[in-house]
Amino acid sequence: MMEGREMKRFLVLCLVPACLSVVVHAQEPPSVNPVVGKILSEISESNIRGTVERLVGFGTRHTLSDTLSSEKGIGAARRWIKSEMERYASASRGRMTVEFHESVVPPSARVPKPTTIVNVVATLKPSATTTSDRILVVGGHYDSRASDPNDFTSNAPGANDDGSGTALTMELARVMAPHEFDATIVFIAFVGEEQGLLGAGRWAEMARNNGWKVEAVLSNDIVGSSVSGSGKKEGSYVRVFSEAYSPVDTGFTFRMRNSLGLENDGPSRSLARYVKDVAERYLRGFGVKLIYRRDRFLRGGDHSPFHERGFAAVRFSVAVENYDWQHQNVRTENGKEYGDLTKFMDFPYCVSVARTNAAVLATLGLAPSPPEKAGIVTSRLEYQTTLRWQGNKEADLAGYFVRYRSTSSPQWEQSVFTKDTTLTLDVLKDDYLFGVQAVDKEGNVSLPAIPRPVR
Repeated sequence: MMEGREMKRFLVLCLVPACLSVVVHAQEPPSVNPVVGKILSEISESNIRGTVERLVGFGTRHTLSDTLSSEKGIGAARRWIKSEMERYASASRGRMTVEFHESVVPPSARVPKPTTIVNVVATLKPSATTTSDRILVVGGHYDSRASDPNDFTSNAPGANDDGSGTALTMELARVMAPHEFDATIVFIAFVGEEQGLLGAGRWAEMARNNGWKVEAVLSNDIVGSSVSGSGKKEGSYVRVFSEAYSPVDTGFTFRMRNSLGLENDGPSRSLARYVKDVAERYLRGFGVKLIYRRDRFLRGGDHSPFHERGFAAVRFSVAVENYDWQHQNVRTENGKEYGDLTKFMDFPYCVSVARTNAAVLATLGLAPSPPEKAGIVTSRLEYQTTLRWQGNKEADLAGYFVRYRSTSSPQWEQSVFTKDTTLTLDVLKDDYLFGVQAVDKEGNVSLPAIPRPVR
């Protein structure tokens, strides 16, 4: 944990404003929140390392491995994760609860018989005065595998895949439990990822069936190393994968997004853009690289079941990969070591990814809801662009940011702050894409509402 001069230096860096062109129509709130900076400073490298080492110590965490042993296998791992989460929950003053989410999956290529799978879920409720139904999810999968995906007895340490994502999720639960937010935050250790995204799929389906307002899903999978298969080291950024269309983007929604040029402004792409924008305000020297693809080429992760059901979901993964350290039996051949071992981890890098997640989660958790009924007025042809939206009701609301960018730009380029719910910009709507964010007095910004044509 940071102390003294190091923590003060970190918080000062957090307060450096982002490099974004801004036009101010009224007194705007600060660009960063010291509370968020404090949460980031409390993320501990030693805690993340200790969690990964403990997970590796279970020998294998294959979904079909031993469930009865107190020391080895998937059962021991999930009981330990739950006990740790419960320990963190003690700092929440009753707002965090921890439970197993169990379901039975049918036989498949990687599941030979009906099997009970168990996610570990810690839910941090908002403050008692908050009535928001917004839900934010962060997770990683705690199962592991050897070379053969159906081998549930061999040693499968899974330090990076995905002990790193699990440890990151648990550390965020620890540092965020004492804080109060305006949204529910759910920390999930998923299971069955290696057997077909099973645990994430079941929880996402439950969320959809219950009509839960899941606003953002951050999936962390392989986020703890910085050395590629060629020996190249790259520890200055994390990749964030996002997909444009989902199976629910059909009919009118699909036609409208195509006609308006909003291919890259669907929920998951908008969330990815938000991740880069917010995280790079708080972390100097560590960046986010947006990858406009569902996942690594022909591969997948636990964010996909959420995206497929219409939820905004992205995947965090390392900048470079070493395949000798993934999905490999632990061994040495011709002097080369194989296997997903703790010794191949880069824990300072994992901490940076954890802080990236924390900046996004904490900002969203403290932020107002996105504005509703955002629209671009189209009642006549004109050379300016007029936007309007429904006003937010939050007591700490400061106003709104109207963002806009060139149609070919991946990131917002201009920002105008206003306290009004109507704004006219001296730009041609043909040439730009727009978004409207609500912001509170501490500078916490919502996800953008993408305006639609209105008369």
